[in-house]
Amino acid sequence: MKNIFKSSLLLLSSICLLAACADDNDSNPTLTMPTTFQLNTPAFSQAVTDLSASSALPFTWSQPDYGGFPVAAQYQMQFSFNQSYTVSVAEAQADETGATKADYVALDQIYNGCSGTVNTSQLAKGLMQIAQWSSDEVPASVTIYARLVADYAGSEIYSNIVPIIVRPYYVELKDADPVLWYLVGDCIADGSWGNNADGVGKTLLPLSPIEGQEYDKATGTGIIGYTGYFPAGGQFKMIQTPGSWDVQLNYSNITKGSELADDLDGDNHNIGIKTAGYYTVKVDTKSDKVTIEEYTGSVKTFDGMAIAGTFNDWGDTAMNPSTTNAENHDWYITQSLDAGAKIKVKQAGSWDFNKGGSFVNLSNGMYVYGVSGGDDLIVEEAGEYLILFNDITGFIRFIKQ
Repeated sequence: MKNIFKSSLLLLSSICLLAACADDNDSNPTLTMPTTFQLNTPAFSQAVTDLSASSALPFTWSQPDYGGFPVAAQYQMQFSFNQSYTVSVAEAQADETGATKADYVALDQIYNGCSGTVNTSQLAKGLMQIAQWSSDEVPASVTIYARLVADYAGSEIYSNIVPIIVRPYYVELKDADPVLWYLVGDCIADGSWGNNADGVGKTLLPLSPIEGQEYDKATGTGIIGYTGYFPAGGQFKMIQTPGSWDVQLNYSNITKGSELADDLDGDNHNIGIKTAGYYTVKVDTKSDKVTIEEYTGSVKTFDGMAIAGTFNDWGDTAMNPSTTNAENHDWYITQSLDAGAKIKVKQAGSWDFNKGGSFVNLSNGMYVYGVSGGDDLIVEEAGEYLILFNDITGFIRFIKQ
């Protein structure tokens, strides 16, 4: 379980509060650290639970007895096949040699009370990560063992173990997609500060995986970036989730290159590039650190960009410019494509500039670091795709709609 509290400040403050009140009430409880607590046996444990036929499994438990002291513990569910909790899936994935084998999975969901539901699709994936079944090896039913870990001030204790019987199903295991953040601002895309989910390419521009960087197989965290033209004084920031302003990165997150920008708009700390030009903005999604650096490569400005392929007999279908109030280097289009379709991104009216290559598949599409004159891009799965292209980096992303 990840360290939910990074210091014992909460524990110390609680103890100090007790000491301050001791003279007023000698019956104040004394904080003690228990060794275990009770996970209740759920009613569904008496039958086989089909994980594909339900979305959530309810669990309840008793708060650990910290000596009658009220605490804000946090809880996380763990599951194994043999009551062994030695190596987690996350720990096994961290071993790039593949020699380390997991015997339990800790699900991501964190609970703050004494009840919670387990997402069955996450549980099914976790069981697959432990067992590594092929599609014809998945058992009709299997007994698994659940326990709960409680974390208070960095100290962990474990509940009793409860057996349940489930009917698992096959899950194709893939590495986690690289985590994305999105640029938004008055110098980004149409400059409207719109953050709606349907504004990707129009009002929001995603930062992209960077060629040569490695991304955490379990979490998808790593360094992502965006290269483009920034006008002097234009304001922007990054948001994590389209449609939400809750999680942002701004000037206060810059750890390198802050001298290239100004801290704008008071409490919002919007980033404003001082001198107009081409810059690369990077985000380390593990630490939420931001860097800004000048881009020194050659840049060409295009009047138009298009997609061409088997879907249009290799003619031009014009892409839309993303940036409408400054120099544009980002393009987008939504296009329906058949399975097996071949496609390239090219300069409108010319094949002198064209990008191709081999896709990296994602859970909701694919991407490629476009190669000049590269191979035709081949679409494996039919569907409607939002296609994004940056003509400086050559990065192409297909997002299934």
